[in-house]
Amino acid sequence: RPGSSGMERSGDASPAGADWRLALWTLCSVLLPVLITAWCSFQRSRRQLLIRDIFRKSKHDWHYTDLFGSPSYCCVCAQHILRGAFCSCCGLRVCEPCLKKADRRFLCKEIMMRGSAGAPSSMPHHWIRGNVPLCSCCMVCKQQCGTQPKLCDYRCVWCQCTVHDECMVDCLRTEDCTFGEFKDLIIPPYYLSAINQMRKEKRTNYEKVVPYCSKHWMPVMVLANTRSGNNMGEIFLGEFKMLLNPVQVFDLSKIAPAKALQLCTWLPCHAVRVLVCGGDGTVGWVLDAIDEMKIKGQERYIPQVAVLPLGTGNDLSNTLGWGAGYAGEVPVEQILRNVMEADGIKLDRWKVQVTNKGYYNLRKPKVFTMNNYFSVGPDALMALNFHAHREKTPSLFSSRIINKAVYFFYGTKDCLVQECKDLNKKVELELDGERIELPNLEGIIVLNIGYWGGGCRLWEGMGDEPYPLARHDDGLLEVVGVHGSFHCAQIQVKLANPVRLGQAHTVRLILKSSKMPMQVDGEPWAQGPCTVTITHKTHALMLYHSGEQTDDDDASSLSE
Repeated sequence: RPGSSGMERSGDASPAGADWRLALWTLCSVLLPVLITAWCSFQRSRRQLLIRDIFRKSKHDWHYTDLFGSPSYCCVCAQHILRGAFCSCCGLRVCEPCLKKADRRFLCKEIMMRGSAGAPSSMPHHWIRGNVPLCSCCMVCKQQCGTQPKLCDYRCVWCQCTVHDECMVDCLRTEDCTFGEFKDLIIPPYYLSAINQMRKEKRTNYEKVVPYCSKHWMPVMVLANTRSGNNMGEIFLGEFKMLLNPVQVFDLSKIAPAKALQLCTWLPCHAVRVLVCGGDGTVGWVLDAIDEMKIKGQERYIPQVAVLPLGTGNDLSNTLGWGAGYAGEVPVEQILRNVMEADGIKLDRWKVQVTNKGYYNLRKPKVFTMNNYFSVGPDALMALNFHAHREKTPSLFSSRIINKAVYFFYGTKDCLVQECKDLNKKVELELDGERIELPNLEGIIVLNIGYWGGGCRLWEGMGDEPYPLARHDDGLLEVVGVHGSFHCAQIQVKLANPVRLGQAHTVRLILKSSKMPMQVDGEPWAQGPCTVTITHKTHALMLYHSGEQTDDDDASSLSE
């Protein structure tokens, strides 16, 4: 029996030990991948923190990418890289392990020359080795550069000239940079150094510094809204910084236009051109900031404004010849050429005052500035619904196609519901003090520019009716009516004409009862009983591009 009891105990212990070993191995097989994943995640977070710290302290404008869009080589170790960091100002590309070394070794574009004695009138080339554009030619031998699969050849970050390794000689390293094709648009660092010194000495005769740059100098400023339309503004910021002085390029999501435009006061009077990259709302934002400059007594520094259309409607840019929308089909270099060649024109700007009825007129009237159009009715209702939807889920509205699809959905809905019917019974309209008898309408639109609704010439319409062309600089507003959302759709596809109510210098609209949707330049709201008065406010100096035209533009030019 003692023997048998010992055997029983050893038999009981053996299965228990096996169970413990199985549990231990199971625990290890579960914990080991978790620990490895946690360790890798910790190392990745630590590495990202170090990279962000370098980015924050660096004078380079570093960005990280998981995949370069073209064959790239590290500027330090010369190895072929698929991912890494790049500077959007000078074009350096570097792998992650070499980032810190590259940040210390290479200088970025200088906004302002450092330690310059006197007033310099030139500066040498700033050469960067490797990753040159494949279509570039050597400035010495005129042969193609960047053809070898390695880190080779040089590029000047200012004039964009390229040179083969074997063609690079000492004289080129010290030769004065001409700033290349866009020398008339670039603000040279030595100019800013001279102006900075003059401001310290409280001198304002900046014209004396201009001959150092060029006789035909017209510096350009780029104001980009990175949130407009297809979110292409972020790409343009880097491309413009490569071609211009980075001090000329501003991200409107980080700096207000009023503050950015103060750079104009460092530049010669009536010489600056501003390129606004965004939708019509962004253009209006910049024009409001320019009006503030007039109030501050800075009228002689007022710039002329060009537009790169990145928004959804882009009716103002279409009117000014810059197109109905930009999707990257034109290179940035051509955009700058268009800005150089554009002609100056004036744009009427209007004051829209909305005075609520009742409350013994104690409420302060709402005041808007109008560049494009004012409307009450179905198109304002579509804009209001679109705006409310975008406020709830802004991430869905990053594409121009999606935005237009949402507009189409709400337009189709209104065709069935007709929320704005019998508008003519709810409002009174006066043009230059004369009351207008209204037919049966659902909407009234007051136009300052030729285009409306994403590319439709509303006032001229279709057919052989002899209506004069709408102008944006004649101090006149065009007023039309629409019968509903379906009528708006017919007008846009040239199957119908609007109800033309007349032209006027002053428009007054009285909403007698109920609440109606209204909008000014795409900014909608729901409005109760009120009086809307539209009067001329000021002129804006714009740039007109007379390049490619649509069929409507060709017809308009023939009519003129």
